[in-house]
Amino acid sequence: MAATGAARRRPQRVTRPVLASSQALARFDAVDAVRGLAVLWMTVYHLFFDLNYFGWMHQSLLTDPFWTAQRTAIVSLFLFTAGVGQAIALEQRQGWHRFWRRWAQVAACALLVSAGSYLMFPATFIYFGVLHALALMLIAARLSAGWGRWLWPLGGLAIATPSIAAYAYANWAVADFSALFDSPTWNWLGWVSHKPQTEDYVPLFPWLGVLWWGLAAGQWLLRQHPAWLTLPLPRPARALTTLGRWSLSWYMLHQPVLLGALAALTWLTR
Repeated sequence: MAATGAARRRPQRVTRPVLASSQALARFDAVDAVRGLAVLWMTVYHLFFDLNYFGWMHQSLLTDPFWTAQRTAIVSLFLFTAGVGQAIALEQRQGWHRFWRRWAQVAACALLVSAGSYLMFPATFIYFGVLHALALMLIAARLSAGWGRWLWPLGGLAIATPSIAAYAYANWAVADFSALFDSPTWNWLGWVSHKPQTEDYVPLFPWLGVLWWGLAAGQWLLRQHPAWLTLPLPRPARALTTLGRWSLSWYMLHQPVLLGALAALTWLTR
């Protein structure tokens, strides 16, 4: 009887339900809206890029600080929200099967981007752009998600390493390393002395640091302030959530549509 009473008084362990890998994971409108903002901003940026390509305007989008700052902000939003998304997926017990299925979609789209850009820009085609980087960073995020608060300083270090490398090339006797990391074999790491000639270049460093910060921020929000992720959004922001949920599809389709429309307009007017 005493043993039975002790068993009754023993607190029961509360376990968190585990989602099967085939179940749909819950979405957070706030995260999707931020991603949707990045998608909309990217579309406007690419519209100006395409107008420049067809000669409707004349801007140096690859070197003008006005345009390069916008590109940096857009990529930062994409990768930061990707990190937050990984934190949410892991909190909801996303299985490896579902992870690899989504990863395969990103990797396949990266290959399509390389093939399409090679047709248009064979000398400067995209061999390591944002989707190529994202495919690699998603694996890194998955494997490093348990590092907790260390993700913050490690993210800062990752962001700083290209500047550290540039300082080393300029002040230390490491010319051989400069040539090594400038080569096509290793320049995807980002420790280069000059940017390679390519239409889109998103190296592992510093951008892995941005995704790590997004992962750390997502874990912090889910642990300390989960209600912030479910706050009601104003109507304009709600309009961005659908765009954010279909960001990969939009990314793959918006440029062919823009290029086709501008090509037709150019042919009709000239």
